[in-house]
Amino acid sequence: MTEEAILAAFTRILRDLLGDDSIVLTMDTQRSDVPDWDSFMYVNFIVAAEQELKIKFSVADVESFVTVGDIVREARALLAR
Repeated sequence: MTEEAILAAFTRILRDLLGDDSIVLTMDTQRSDVPDWDSFMYVNFIVAAEQELKIKFSVADVESFVTVGDIVREARALLAR
């Protein structure tokens, strides 16, 4: 799966969670850039992303992600295993 496909999936997931179809994620997007993407929604997003892609992020990774690109790159690495 390409980074672009993962980013598109993550955008769809976050739009669904927040009920906002205007959200456009980029590799540089941070949670603070998206209204209402608080820590609770972040956990929901991570769980939904894991279910969608059938992967499991480590707790250390989840705590270290700064940008959406960080999440995309780790998801891609997990998918490649």
